[in-house]
Amino acid sequence: MKINIAIDGPSAAGKSTIAKMLAKKLGYSHLDTGAMYRCVAYQSVRLGIDQNDEAALAAMIDSMSIDFDSDGHVFINHEDVSTQIRENQISMVASNISVFPSVRERLVQMQREIAKNKGYIMDGRDIGTVVLPDAELKVFMIASVEARAKRRYEEYLQKGIEADFKTISEDIEKRDYQDTHRLTSPLKKATDAVEIDTSDMSIEEVRCAIEQLLEALNK
Repeated sequence: MKINIAIDGPSAAGKSTIAKMLAKKLGYSHLDTGAMYRCVAYQSVRLGIDQNDEAALAAMIDSMSIDFDSDGHVFINHEDVSTQIRENQISMVASNISVFPSVRERLVQMQREIAKNKGYIMDGRDIGTVVLPDAELKVFMIASVEARAKRRYEEYLQKGIEADFKTISEDIEKRDYQDTHRLTSPLKKATDAVEIDTSDMSIEEVRCAIEQLLEALNK
């Protein structure tokens, strides 16, 4: 019997990478909630919508669709925006617009509806605390700013995105502050989540650690 798995943690902790690997290995579906906020951010920039105008952002969400395919591609109104939403500028806008209750309410509603039938691995910043508080397994991934900046820098280079390590480090620190200090659904560890520090762990080691937690849960 499949369950729902919530993976939370700060920016660039490796949540999406691990969630995708686990989903493929376990036969689960991966829902990247961070990508959904990035989609809203990207669409607002593209349409010239003020990122401080909560009502305009909410209206925009009501008129757009966000979809994922089995290969992890992300679509806005059926247009593939997988690469565009990963740019550093979009990351910061996503953090800014995620503070608005109207934005979060709409996206959380989408996420809960999708996860109703179980078998989902969902990663973000408030999955275990707000989106899926009843998830059977909750993981909170952390890592040092240096480790996260290095991963993000290498990820950008691999994707052909122009990158500067110092700028990325500063943006991650700024993002951490925004995410932990926002009034609506701040980033925090759920009381029943298991914390994993991935700073010095390989992707495979993290995946194995979570699989062991899942095996223990099924015993």
